[in-house]
Amino acid sequence: MTAVLWLRRDLRLADLPALRAAADTDGTGTEVLACYVLDPRLRASSGPRRLQYLYDALRDVHRSLDGRLLVTEGDPRHRIPALAEAVGASSVHVSDDFTPFSRRRDEQVRAALGDVELVATGSPYLVSPGRVTKSDGTPYKVFTPFFDAWRRHGWRGPAESGAASARWIDPADVAGHRAVEIPDAGVELELPAGETAALEAWRRFVDDGLDDYAEDRNRPDLAATSRMSAHLKFGTIHPRTMAAELGRGQGAHAYLRELAFRDFYASVVREWPDSTWWNWNRSFDAIEVDDDADAERAFEAWKRGKTGFPIVDAGMRQLAEVGFMHNRVRMIAASFLVKDLHLPWQWGARWFLEQLVDGDMANNQHGWQWAAGCGTDAAPYFRVFNPGTQGKKFDPSGDYVRRWVPELSGVDDVHTLGADRPEGYPQPLVDHGQERAEALRRYGAVR
Repeated sequence: MTAVLWLRRDLRLADLPALRAAADTDGTGTEVLACYVLDPRLRASSGPRRLQYLYDALRDVHRSLDGRLLVTEGDPRHRIPALAEAVGASSVHVSDDFTPFSRRRDEQVRAALGDVELVATGSPYLVSPGRVTKSDGTPYKVFTPFFDAWRRHGWRGPAESGAASARWIDPADVAGHRAVEIPDAGVELELPAGETAALEAWRRFVDDGLDDYAEDRNRPDLAATSRMSAHLKFGTIHPRTMAAELGRGQGAHAYLRELAFRDFYASVVREWPDSTWWNWNRSFDAIEVDDDADAERAFEAWKRGKTGFPIVDAGMRQLAEVGFMHNRVRMIAASFLVKDLHLPWQWGARWFLEQLVDGDMANNQHGWQWAAGCGTDAAPYFRVFNPGTQGKKFDPSGDYVRRWVPELSGVDDVHTLGADRPEGYPQPLVDHGQERAEALRRYGAVR
């Protein structure tokens, strides 16, 4: 028998349940064709850094399989059934996915396959979305009770899989289907991509960074986070692999909680797919936002890191230069956009998705809704981050700001600029105190 392993957000060979299912289809070991379809729709909606990560990760899988990964291009509705027919496959195996786009795509491919079964095994999450529910079967809307139930539910250990798990079909033997060369987006990533890099980065963090993670993870001036977000986005490592190596302690608990947030937001998107671009709390549809010419100019200043608020500008410049921003600074920059500038959260979410290497639909959109107060958070309306206070608390020495805003390299206190504001650095775009009051007025009107 033969099977097709269709890789998507699971660009690895270790801890891959879909690979085990494909290889063991008939119980004696099945020949497996590993493939990836370059879908023009996804390429058009991805920024160059995300594409570069994708291509580098595909090259890593290709090397691990000694060239036996067939990369093709086109609409999966046509390419996957054609590949299955070419190798006489009785089944196509995938890791399940839950974004609205992914669910529509998979239903279309399933219909196009006809008698060939599309088998979804596992997912990119510790606990697949939809499995953790209240006692009456309804989904959780608030993270804390979800987290408690999520821990009680638990998860399986890592799946035993790897390059030696299957008898791989050589793409050269697939008649009528010439593999395309893996492209290059022409950008240089700050950190290496792919399964090999992901496993190395994770083990370094466990050895050197996990113990201090709980205390230091909110400090953008320190190298205190794991930087695993892009690896998780593309599935070059599975969170089960990570959870199995966390051990105990405050750092391990804090990190596990972040993995739970990832599962929670994926569950929210599965249950409320419209929340990827619309307010989860639909009462916020009525909130007053600015969208005139002045708003457009403010948005451009925010994107360029020219707001005159150092911690915001540092984050936006880091994003533009390397495609990453520390999570605490993401929250500060997002709060500034929606509560100081009064702009729609969707504007910022779209910009982040374009720029971030780790841009993930569930995490990004619901992180933005957390900042905007229209998501699943229970009491968000009064939360308006003060950029100066946040900067002082989480970048106390100012090293993070000075790294990304060189105009302030000679300033002692970068978070409280007065007469020492350099001539080349912009004045504040708005008065934070006034805009905070205005934000609370607007939020109060829709409560």
